[in-house]
Amino acid sequence: MNKNILTFLLFIALVTQLKAQDSLQNNQPIRAEFDELIETSNNYQGYKVVEYDRLIELRNTTSEYIDELKNEIITQQNTIDRQNQELDEFETQLQDTEADLERVNNEKDAITFLGIPFSKAGYKTVMWSVVGLLVLALLFFIYRYKSSHTTTKEARQKLKETENEFDAYRVKALEKEQRLGRLLQDERNKSSSNT
Repeated sequence: MNKNILTFLLFIALVTQLKAQDSLQNNQPIRAEFDELIETSNNYQGYKVVEYDRLIELRNTTSEYIDELKNEIITQQNTIDRQNQELDEFETQLQDTEADLERVNNEKDAITFLGIPFSKAGYKTVMWSVVGLLVLALLFFIYRYKSSHTTTKEARQKLKETENEFDAYRVKALEKEQRLGRLLQDERNKSSSNT
């Protein structure tokens, strides 16, 4: 966009310069007055006799024309200086814009993570590495859970079997104790009846 403006300003300056040169070539009142003065003056012994008033008028016209040309030169020089200044300003703005564009592109391609700037590729690598580690940790913990669950299930099964064996042993021990108690009672009864 700034390059287009710069090109447009240069085009305008060129057109203005060409118009000024063209107007100088087409607008030459001094030459026309000299030609008219020469044509209207009288000849005397091979010399041209020029009226004094006409000569003064030509001098005044020439002086005015020179002043106009000087003013036009000053105006053109001011225009050129102003356009050069605008051109410098546009170049400075263009450089600033290019620097801003580069900074914005760098910021766009960078991501700050935990206060550390990363490029997008670096950030993606770090994030996928973290995700991969988390997935591996999850798989490890699932494996450990299943292993612990299997071990716990086997321990519960063994505990149940042991409890069943213990209950069976207690029932047998109770039956044995009751039988021994009856035998003891029978033996006491026998001993007391024999005495």
